[in-house]
Amino acid sequence: MKILNMKTWLKLALGPCLISGFCVVNGVSQDITPVFKTKIDALIVSAYRTAAEKFPCKMGTGGKPKMINWQDVEKCLNEAEERIDWEALTQHIEALLQEGSFSRAELYVAVESSMSAHAISYDRVFSVKKKDALLPLSNTVLKFLPDGSLMDLPVFSKRLKEKIGTFAGAFTYERSGGLSAANTYRLSLFQYRDTKGDLQTPSLQNRLLLDSFGVPWEKASTQPGFRLTTDKLATKYLR
Repeated sequence: MKILNMKTWLKLALGPCLISGFCVVNGVSQDITPVFKTKIDALIVSAYRTAAEKFPCKMGTGGKPKMINWQDVEKCLNEAEERIDWEALTQHIEALLQEGSFSRAELYVAVESSMSAHAISYDRVFSVKKKDALLPLSNTVLKFLPDGSLMDLPVFSKRLKEKIGTFAGAFTYERSGGLSAANTYRLSLFQYRDTKGDLQTPSLQNRLLLDSFGVPWEKASTQPGFRLTTDKLATKYLR
């Protein structure tokens, strides 16, 4: 079992670059000049514009406590990601290597930084009439959640119908499964601080969160909610 956060992913992705201690300062390469940063931002902003073509998505609500339908959330976010031509975006990003003096690893750190900087707030992603509803902390919501978003918001349990603590961040859970140990799957999960201040992780056997937990929509709505990731970019460039 592996739990990968963004810092761990970057260490694996950048390898020799980080070992040399040469290429990254505060998450952005020293060699990515303002000119190239502008070019990277233009590519990422264009990708966001494509993803957001059908935003905001209308959300239904139901249940007790009242929860935004997780099926609507999953459909909205996954279709937004699928609208992007990831192959073309990869090619455009890779083309910048021919123009600059930076490495591929440095370039992708800058891409990650740009994706974080241009994340879209939830009130622009979802249209929710019931302001007292809860936003479900589904695996897909957590997959696209920007670092630092939703921190310290109250977390409610659908089963217990009460607050169980405060949101303390998302992480990636990786596990081998199936007939071969080489077969792995990844899910995005979250941690919360319980009423005693101790850090906890939802103890769900299958790790499928769906609408088991939620945070208040009214408090979440103005926070960054949809962040593109490099998962769909050609992974061979990160190895």
